[in-house]
Amino acid sequence: MAETFRRAFVCGHPIAHSRSPLIHGYWLKELGLSGSYERIDIAPNDFPAFLANIRQQGFVGGNITLPHKEAAFRVVEKRDRDAEAIGAVNTVWFDSDGALCGGNTDAYGFAANLDETAPQWRKGRKAVVLGAGGAARAVIHALQEHGYGDIRLVNRTIARAEELAGRFGEGLSVHDWHALNELLGDADLLVNTSSLGMKGAPELEVRLDPLPTHAVVADIVYVPLETALLTAAKARGLATVGGLDMLLHQAVPGFERWFGQRPNVSKGLRGRVVADVEKPA
Repeated sequence: MAETFRRAFVCGHPIAHSRSPLIHGYWLKELGLSGSYERIDIAPNDFPAFLANIRQQGFVGGNITLPHKEAAFRVVEKRDRDAEAIGAVNTVWFDSDGALCGGNTDAYGFAANLDETAPQWRKGRKAVVLGAGGAARAVIHALQEHGYGDIRLVNRTIARAEELAGRFGEGLSVHDWHALNELLGDADLLVNTSSLGMKGAPELEVRLDPLPTHAVVADIVYVPLETALLTAAKARGLATVGGLDMLLHQAVPGFERWFGQRPNVSKGLRGRVVADVEKPA
């Protein structure tokens, strides 16, 4: 009996930069599965109708990226626990009853990346998180799920940070950038969730000398692969975690839902994506 050909997608606006097709295409080939994973550029006004009709278009599910994650949260019929907590959906699939389900794998990807690279992060209880955008939501949720009871959110726009504090409740405090040095003094983990330090963006200016020697420094930015923040942390002898493997790990649950096999984040996959990141523009 011939294997069923399954189609999945990633949609956003714009979407040409997405490396998700490279990741899922690698796994499809590695596992010898019959299927495809396609980029689709959907304008915001067209997104609700697109998502509501993906089954009729022959898709078993897909990934949702900017700027559609919050709209997807509203369109899906069911949401998993992580999506409910974060308030955004980045993965959709159909359950056995045919309902369109939405999940969020960003918190899983963040935690899995730290587990692989700096497992001592689980012993910590105090974290400083830089930035208050969508990525910060996923990171804060992951930290709370893993026992961090003192999360210090630092953002230049206090009102935006306070909005997140209202969502995640007790154990999350909001601070101005000027308080950063004091906040780092007893922190177990520092996480940059902002775009600062990304290629083409302003540098992230943070003094790391107040951090304890056991602290872990994580940056979700992966272009460049090693940001100035991570370089400075390594120079201080601190454990560091880059952003690329968060991207790879967050892709695992969706692939398993759509194609029925759980893939591995291997050296081969990482090498393929690193080569793509480092190739000349």
